[in-house]
Amino acid sequence: MTRAQARQELLDSTGWSCASSVPLVDDASSRRYERLTRTGSGDSVVLMDAPPDLGNDTAPFLRIAKHLSALGLSAPEVLAADQTAGYLLLEDLGDALFARLMDDDPTQESTLYLAATDLLLELHRHPAPEGLPPLGPEQMAEATDLALLWYATGCGRDATQEEVELCKEIVRDALVGLAAETPVLALRDFHAENLIWLPERTGPARVGLLDFQDAFAGPRAYDLISLLEDARRDVPPDIRAAMIAHYIERAGCDTAAFRTACAVLGAQRNLRILGIFARLSMQYGKPHYVAFIPRVWRLLQGDLAHPSLTRLSDFLADTLPEPTRDRLERIRRLCATYPTP
Repeated sequence: MTRAQARQELLDSTGWSCASSVPLVDDASSRRYERLTRTGSGDSVVLMDAPPDLGNDTAPFLRIAKHLSALGLSAPEVLAADQTAGYLLLEDLGDALFARLMDDDPTQESTLYLAATDLLLELHRHPAPEGLPPLGPEQMAEATDLALLWYATGCGRDATQEEVELCKEIVRDALVGLAAETPVLALRDFHAENLIWLPERTGPARVGLLDFQDAFAGPRAYDLISLLEDARRDVPPDIRAAMIAHYIERAGCDTAAFRTACAVLGAQRNLRILGIFARLSMQYGKPHYVAFIPRVWRLLQGDLAHPSLTRLSDFLADTLPEPTRDRLERIRRLCATYPTP
């Protein structure tokens, strides 16, 4: 059976084969999403299209969705699935994305960021589910090679293998130096474009959750800093400070240790994202991600100002080029032309 046939069979069996279909905004992965709407009733669902031949696996999404729902959180209900073909039929949580609401009405920022932070506090009250892939210092450090292999190269500065290994070593040492803590469920891509406002629900369930299939067991500061150091939108500094303080107070964290974790994890994430956005242009033909690079650079510089990251800051000053207009244009010119290193 072809994937097209599997899709049709899934829709036939669930009564959605005659619904109209509208593609939803693509994310940075190979997954695609469609909103299916029934004529007359206006009822709608979302179809996730995750081709297995492109490395997708729907099983992690199903496991995490089940866990989140059991905690009373608003993951989309899974209405039907064909895991072999890579199709999931999901509850439609609507279009009230945090990013869209805040762009339309910035006065909502405090309310929405507080709701998202409170959701993380609730999530972290519960043990992480078994079977999550761990993401410790070694794995996190490995991911930072993208900054040198893709972003720096795209800027015209080829890093040596020794520099790549030294960068990973410095990041690894900084991560190892964080205070030990019990890992929590980290949703990984926890930011304003993956959160949906559901005001008719109560408590943490007012925050609808998307794109959590890459969740892992990791530090509790990871998702909070993902929310507050958003590559796609500016978070007001006062809101960022207030949310970190709110989390520390409600979770009973050691203030200095948690703030250090925010800086170190932020630096790790932003190095990785610089590389990912350059690669999305250079290899995958998505040059619009280049526009986000200056913001990610600024966020990285803020993280590097923390005293625990002096060694990394000094190293990157000599190896990671600033994203000038000419360098960003160079990355755009290399769109879809660069081979995998």
